[in-house]
Amino acid sequence: MAQGGINAALGNAGEDSVASHIANTLKSAKNIASLDAIKHLCENAPDAIAWLDSIGVCFSRTKDSKIAQRALGGASSPRACYAQDYTGLKILHTLYDRCLEQGIEIIHETFLLDIHTHENTVMGVSALDIRSGETKTYEAASVILATGGYSRVYNKHSTNSTASTGDGIASALRAGASLSDMEFVQFHPTGLKHSSILISESARGAGGYLVNSKGERFIDELLPRDTVARAIDAQIKSGENVFLDIRHLDEEFINRELPQERKLAKLYENVDPVSDLVPIKPVAHYTMGGIDVDAKAMTSVRGLFATGECANHSVHGANRLGGNSLLELIVFGKLAGENAAEFSKNVSSSQAQYGSEKSQRASSHALLGNSEIDFYKIREELGDLFYSQVGIIREASQLADALVKVESHIANLPQMGVKDTSKVYNTNKIEFLEFKNILELSRLILLSALSRNESRGAHFRSDKPDTDASFDKHTVIDKDGVVS
Repeated sequence: MAQGGINAALGNAGEDSVASHIANTLKSAKNIASLDAIKHLCENAPDAIAWLDSIGVCFSRTKDSKIAQRALGGASSPRACYAQDYTGLKILHTLYDRCLEQGIEIIHETFLLDIHTHENTVMGVSALDIRSGETKTYEAASVILATGGYSRVYNKHSTNSTASTGDGIASALRAGASLSDMEFVQFHPTGLKHSSILISESARGAGGYLVNSKGERFIDELLPRDTVARAIDAQIKSGENVFLDIRHLDEEFINRELPQERKLAKLYENVDPVSDLVPIKPVAHYTMGGIDVDAKAMTSVRGLFATGECANHSVHGANRLGGNSLLELIVFGKLAGENAAEFSKNVSSSQAQYGSEKSQRASSHALLGNSEIDFYKIREELGDLFYSQVGIIREASQLADALVKVESHIANLPQMGVKDTSKVYNTNKIEFLEFKNILELSRLILLSALSRNESRGAHFRSDKPDTDASFDKHTVIDKDGVVS
């Protein structure tokens, strides 16, 4: 869904190198990423772009027909290859078309419930068919999770789809996988003030300014996102309103390069960026943490792989570099696919037989319950709590208070449930399942944030404002909340 672009050191818009891409990514990660993983990401970037181009992704072009590139925050060169401001969407559509062309089966309207394992080896998954309400089991010699992040913990204070509730991450956790770096949540500097809809970093990359109510520019707009988000937050807390200003970019340029941003501003804020300032605020956007995976993209559960935002490939560290998320999907998605296929070749017949027996078992989820407590109200309150106390600026006592509240909600889960007893298209049931996953992950986010007694990247502790070298490591946590 990313709009701004996908990084690769092609040098089409200025001098660039893979070494510079690596250096920029390392700097943004704040010393807790893997150099080998970052090298793999950046060194494979040009080939990833060439592959996307070869399968039909319609990148914007320069006058000499090269793939167009723009600057995003934290980059030393214009490195983000883009397709107007619809980059991720155009990649998604192209991949979908290629899947249809290859005859790959896509099962729609299905919600992941549980990952089946035996002796710490994956056997398949159970999933809810939303159309029928039936629970179905899919046997598999290997499973790849590519289910996205968890920033909807922040509810309305997030740029993400309402489906970004960490369901795949929670399922992996229940299956025995470990999570890592859950405390690192990136806040995008430019969400629309009243809706949290994202205004892409491409608007600043194209030359947009950030100004306060006095019309003053107060920050270098292309610094890393954590720095810019904190600067905006400080302005807002001092009583200023903050705006994105692209009025100095001419209308023809905006319509050609930033058409979606103009449409979104007009639709959700009733302002036209060609002539008006766009009111913005920082909102939860990307989760650096996720399922802990090794160099093959496999979790601690044998045969269970993960990639994309649901996984922690150790390339983003404490703060993702703009333009690296789409790149991670392509480079590590390929890696996960190749290794999952290789793993599947070596599945024993006894494992396959156990999988067949396992498929007859019902899912462990209790989908119905009483509804004395309205979980929708709790979910909204939880989002506000996280935005105010587990957001851009954090402090130990507020984190501890939030943890007490989350654990209280978990204890009260038996008093929450689904009122709608129908089977067909029961959205009440889906939303309750998502809420349970959000609660499960909220506790681990807080435990991880409390354990990191320092400030680093997107995790800024006002009570511990300095970076501590003793925390130059990942925060790994299991389903029991044990941090290592």
